[in-house]
Amino acid sequence: MNLEEKLDKNLYRVSKPERYIGSEWNQIKKEWDEVRTRVVLAFPDVYEIGMSHLGLKILYHLLNKRDDILCERVYAPWPDMEELMEKEEIPLFSLEGKHSVNKFDILAFTLQYEMGYTNIINMINLAGLPLYSNERNRDHPLVIGGGAVVYNPEPVAPFFDLFFIGEAETGIVNLVDKIKEYREEGLLREEMLRKLSNLPGVYIPSLYQIDYDNSGRISAITPADGIKEKIDRQIISDLDKAFYPTEFMVPYMDIVHDRATLEISRGCTRGCRFCVAGMSYRPVRERKISTLVDLADRILASTGYDEVSLTSLSTVDYSGIHDLIRILTERYQEKKVSISLSSLRVDEFSVELAREIQQVRKSGLTFAPEAGTDRLRKVINKGIKEDDLFQAAEAAFKAGWSSIKLYFMLGLPTETDEDVDGIVDLARRVLEIGRRIRQESNNRMKPIQIHVSVSTFIPKPFTPFQWVAMVDKEEILKKQDYLRKNLRGRGLKLSWDEPDLSVLEGIFARGDRRLAPVLETAWKLGARFDGWNELFRSDIWKKALQVNGINEQDYLTSRNTGDILPWAHINLGIKEGFLQKEYDRALNEEFTPDCRFKSCTGCDICFSLDSTMEIVGADNIVNQD
Repeated sequence: MNLEEKLDKNLYRVSKPERYIGSEWNQIKKEWDEVRTRVVLAFPDVYEIGMSHLGLKILYHLLNKRDDILCERVYAPWPDMEELMEKEEIPLFSLEGKHSVNKFDILAFTLQYEMGYTNIINMINLAGLPLYSNERNRDHPLVIGGGAVVYNPEPVAPFFDLFFIGEAETGIVNLVDKIKEYREEGLLREEMLRKLSNLPGVYIPSLYQIDYDNSGRISAITPADGIKEKIDRQIISDLDKAFYPTEFMVPYMDIVHDRATLEISRGCTRGCRFCVAGMSYRPVRERKISTLVDLADRILASTGYDEVSLTSLSTVDYSGIHDLIRILTERYQEKKVSISLSSLRVDEFSVELAREIQQVRKSGLTFAPEAGTDRLRKVINKGIKEDDLFQAAEAAFKAGWSSIKLYFMLGLPTETDEDVDGIVDLARRVLEIGRRIRQESNNRMKPIQIHVSVSTFIPKPFTPFQWVAMVDKEEILKKQDYLRKNLRGRGLKLSWDEPDLSVLEGIFARGDRRLAPVLETAWKLGARFDGWNELFRSDIWKKALQVNGINEQDYLTSRNTGDILPWAHINLGIKEGFLQKEYDRALNEEFTPDCRFKSCTGCDICFSLDSTMEIVGADNIVNQD
């Protein structure tokens, strides 16, 4: 019985079998024997999350544009499917051709979130591959990684053959070609990796030696002879001309973001000091409105979606956002196609845009003040004041919204009890504004609802806060308990993170290679889908850390600005001096303006990576016909 026959016979036994059948509309399926190179893109979470990931969609269609490259997909099997696979001896397989993953030339993982690391290990094992790079031979696929957390890949570095640092559209096709070329030349695995290290953005962990001092801190990161000292982040210099797919696959089941996604820009220079994305995706680059309208037309025609989501790190900051929304709304209103925004600023302008695109107000609005007081927002460089929030809330309630969600973080640097109490005060005052406006309008249809969501601050690499200590579990629980006691009553709802999960994410966010055995141990003990509260088991991780002699405080305490950090050999283009200056400005509660609207702030990315901002949206208004 072959693999497909086994699946046909057994898939009814698992929950949501749609996750594993493939055959979606716009799927690309090629003949296995008629291509030169075979790549499988792996997402270490379930299908409905992975299918919503824009980066994976871009790479899938970019690689499949080439007739000589076959690119298929695989997602992490849910525990019931994993159990079935082991019982029926079904290896990890691709969705399109139902090919065993270990038959591909390249197994490429997206590193989206630190708590997906055990799923990566599990998928490597289910594919029948040795876990560690140094245990594989030339007959095994190369295991490569890229994505949002690849800027500190050290905790999982021993499991990977190579990483691509930066925006993969710039070099993934060339990398695939070189891998095939070196394979056909008959190079040994070690020779091939050494030659691949010469490619821009390619990082081969096995070619870098990490030394530690007696205190356990890194004392040196030494590349092998002839290997570059730093790996430069690769970026797209002209986003408007960059490849963007239009024939998105349409799933048979509900996924997290089941709509047409239109990436209108990339990068953010707001400068929030806690935000790794804001630092690592600079500079800001926009697509022209004419380009976006054309892409939207083609995506809607090929998918049948009735919603277009305008996405970027800071959607409302797109220079032509008002005109873009007007044009798209007028263009698609007769077809009942709605427009949505992926993010809002805390201001009346954002509310006005949301009002324009949500004529039927079925969904709430979300604002992210991040901190409870103006003082702490100065520390994190969140350029809003409480009056901005109140004005935005008033505008929203007057426009007819009855539900607002507020995002905050706990444990930010310099946070005091007064700052935590500020979260309570802001939420209650927003609730009062809503009730007052509802009473004035004599509209009693829907009660006002304020949902407060609090997450735990986690120091991240390549941010001004990369050196600070993370708040411990006891302090997290204390702050959460205070909010639970004081944010209760009609109209108020509170949600929060699992403290043990937050602490673990903090460990791996700034971790090094000594954590790889911890990951292996936790995986062997049953750790899977650690980002899912219902499957996360803190007891497994405590044991894994203990067995491997790891003190979690070594990774959670503060660092000195002169320390060699685990990611020191990765170059995002940001000067460390800029991050240090921003750290000092944070402690002095000084605001750093957005370089889009003021002078250069000195992060150095434009110079060190030879790139510039592309603010082109407002310069390209098209005829709505």
